[in-house]
Amino acid sequence: MADLTQCTATQLLSLYRRGEASPVEATQAVLLRIARLNPLLKAYCWVDDNAALASARLSEARWQAHRHSGASVLALDGVPVSIKDLILTKGWPTLRGSKTINPDQAWEVDAPVTARLREAGAVLLGKTTTPEFGCKAETNSPLTGISRNPWNTAHTPGGSSGGASAAVSAGLGPLAIGTDGAGSVRIPAAFCGNVGLKPSFGRVPAYPLSPFGSVAHLGPHAMTVEDVALVMNTLALPDARDWTSLPYDGMNCLAGLQSGVKGLRVAYSPTLGYAKHIDPEIATATAQAAKHLQDLGAVVEQVDPLTEDPLDISTGLWFAGAYQVWQGLSPAQQALSDPDFKAQAEWGARLDVNAIHALNQRRGVLGSHLRQFMQRFDVVLTPSTAVTAFKALPAGHSPMNAQAMLGWTPFSYPFNLSQQPAISLPCGLSSQGLPMGVQLVGPMFGDVLLLRAAQALQACYALQRPAL
Repeated sequence: MADLTQCTATQLLSLYRRGEASPVEATQAVLLRIARLNPLLKAYCWVDDNAALASARLSEARWQAHRHSGASVLALDGVPVSIKDLILTKGWPTLRGSKTINPDQAWEVDAPVTARLREAGAVLLGKTTTPEFGCKAETNSPLTGISRNPWNTAHTPGGSSGGASAAVSAGLGPLAIGTDGAGSVRIPAAFCGNVGLKPSFGRVPAYPLSPFGSVAHLGPHAMTVEDVALVMNTLALPDARDWTSLPYDGMNCLAGLQSGVKGLRVAYSPTLGYAKHIDPEIATATAQAAKHLQDLGAVVEQVDPLTEDPLDISTGLWFAGAYQVWQGLSPAQQALSDPDFKAQAEWGARLDVNAIHALNQRRGVLGSHLRQFMQRFDVVLTPSTAVTAFKALPAGHSPMNAQAMLGWTPFSYPFNLSQQPAISLPCGLSSQGLPMGVQLVGPMFGDVLLLRAAQALQACYALQRPAL
């Protein structure tokens, strides 16, 4: 039998369908691998073996009934999935990477994504690590320590969905659900060598809404675009608790996935118009991705959608949100907090009402500009990050400010401000053996088109996993 921990979700479903593997076997294999590797990687902060195996046994019975009677099978029946520790999950604590939250309380609510996954038959494994309140693009915290990159454990998996991304790349579950407020799905996807999607804002319902506002998206990690499309069909189902969510339109992300990019208009932007310090190997890999798209029949034009860096808009709004959360903590709780989160809150305290209003007005101008730019193009191609994964260090290792937080990832946060869908794809390894990523950005609400382009580009690369 194939190593079930190295199978994609699509492959597992195919094996179940043919009776060549079972959800119990797959779940047992993943749980054993988590037990072996998680003490090193710290990708998970909570694993529930008993609940996962009980869910897998129910799924196995459904598959057996299906093969014998032709009964319907749920969309993700028996597929192991992890949930980021910012997302409510009934029966499990959601500590948000923070010592300030009491684990000894009733945990009785599933967030929309968690509820939809259960309804689809997914096997929930546990919660993946995050920095405190998802506050930064590396995954360390006073609560869970330092999470590590499976390609090189001296390096960070990125963040804030670093645990989710590390888990997928390491074979600790083929699907993971993360969040992305300034690149928090796409950055770790680039650092860990997997696929990470930030859907259009509102495409995936959220509850409760993020304290960091409408820059925060929910999205999946997987090893393939096909798996991302598969799980998106479940995550995008409606939930009335999110008043900001898009009207459900029956979107099918798998439809037309193999249609290719012939005739699509691609804006290839090596710098977005302002990025100055980009790893030369990443720049070369992105140029090669542009050539791949052109060879596949896309109409590629090198053009920059922006001229000014919106870093101060992104971090200003983020720091304001951090200050609001900080004010809700008692002095005793504040004393337990990550020094990086404290520093962000202190930056936020310096912003008055007029400053925050001005940032939102500038965000509106940016969003309008990018909406208009996308009238000319179907997708934008950029690097995912300007650097490969850097060293994994403890919380508070360097002074926290806008440049330290996001200055090294200039390609991610503009598209949280504009709310467009964006996806990071692995595009090979650097000379140091670390993954590199390229990003495709679609027009607002163009998630299906974006996935179609990503599927075509991913086919130009071999799937690579770390040796663990």
